[in-house]
Amino acid sequence: MADLFAGFEPAPPADAAVSDDAPLADRLRPHTLGDVVGQEHLTGADGAIGRMVAAGRLSSMILWGPPGTGKTTIARLLADAVGLRFAPISAVFSGVADLKKVFAEARDHARLGKRTLLFVDEIHRFNRAQQDGFLPYVEDGTVTLVGATTENPSFELNAALLSRAQVLILHRLARPALEQLIARAEAEVGRALPLTDAARDALVASADGDGRFLLNQVETLFSVDIGEPLDAAGLSAFLQRRVAVYDKDREGHYNLISALHKSIRGSDPQAALYYLARMLTAGEEPLYVLRRLTRAAVEDIGLADPQALVQCIAAKDTYDFLGSPEGELAIVQACLYLATAPKSNAAYMAQKKAWRSAKETGSLMPPANILNAPTKLMKQIGYGGGYEYDHDADGGFSGANYWPDELPPQSFYEPTQRGYEKRVAERLAWWEERRHARSD
Repeated sequence: MADLFAGFEPAPPADAAVSDDAPLADRLRPHTLGDVVGQEHLTGADGAIGRMVAAGRLSSMILWGPPGTGKTTIARLLADAVGLRFAPISAVFSGVADLKKVFAEARDHARLGKRTLLFVDEIHRFNRAQQDGFLPYVEDGTVTLVGATTENPSFELNAALLSRAQVLILHRLARPALEQLIARAEAEVGRALPLTDAARDALVASADGDGRFLLNQVETLFSVDIGEPLDAAGLSAFLQRRVAVYDKDREGHYNLISALHKSIRGSDPQAALYYLARMLTAGEEPLYVLRRLTRAAVEDIGLADPQALVQCIAAKDTYDFLGSPEGELAIVQACLYLATAPKSNAAYMAQKKAWRSAKETGSLMPPANILNAPTKLMKQIGYGGGYEYDHDADGGFSGANYWPDELPPQSFYEPTQRGYEKRVAERLAWWEERRHARSD
């Protein structure tokens, strides 16, 4: 596998000539940090990278951002900007032996007065032990580490490594940055894209913030002879559909399910439906979504609308019966029901209070009057004595005490004045009055 590690050799400088038949994305690679689009919050004079370059000294860093936002390009230009040797590797193809080779080469160059910027693409793919292997070389200055990742460093990188590196967040490319890339491509090729204005807008939208993907699509359009400019429908038929960036076991998964849940809690059915669509069209498992909807029903609605839980279980049964895509309509119905239902977290808060009290009070014995007395001895010591059967009481309510003798009555559940819970609150208030009347 030695041929896989050709990337260990120093990469050509940023201003090295690129052949005319190179991919368009390579021909348009920026030659200076000022040419990088969409990341001015980092590369500008007031940005973290801009300030480091102005000072002529880099600290180790982790570049965190979506695909196609310029992580590799920025790392290469950083090395050129401060005169460091650029040594790129990929965590996908590298192991401990390969890292040792990189560090040995970096030490050799350091003795000759040339420090190394070690760029590690997909750094999150290194395991914990491999990540620990970077620490001594970063600490003694053998390398300045620049790692690139599409995953949340908080979850994927060791705390020790994170403490020695600054995390810089790259944004997905916004429309102006993507349009700037198209303009550069048209200038490079020497002609305009054969698209109507609507198709051009659709092309930008299809990139989903990924500059590399956009340039690849632009190159495809330039590679064929198109007579009349394509409209949006013609463009869609000509180019392959872009698949949304969504890893079901990664941060995108948790971001979207969080957005869905909070949109429901915030009673915004339009936003909730949008995030539901984002998840299901990207291939999320419908039963996972249904589980989260059910959680929202009991956590954020509860007894304000008891039918919310029923809707979720019915949607699950419907999906089991119909499958996709027909059964997904039942998921939509449940989502909209939850988002438009009155909200209450009273049951959720009551559970937390009750659980806390149960842990703190240990094994207090219930009052004797509500204990069963199946034996003569138990009756003799008072079990069941004085128990009042509520169904025989006036109004079906005796007002008897049900709390341990050592624990005064507690208040865990406090219903809101919304939806069905308003009626529950009225009932509880009536019972409380009866209890007070009994005790007076």
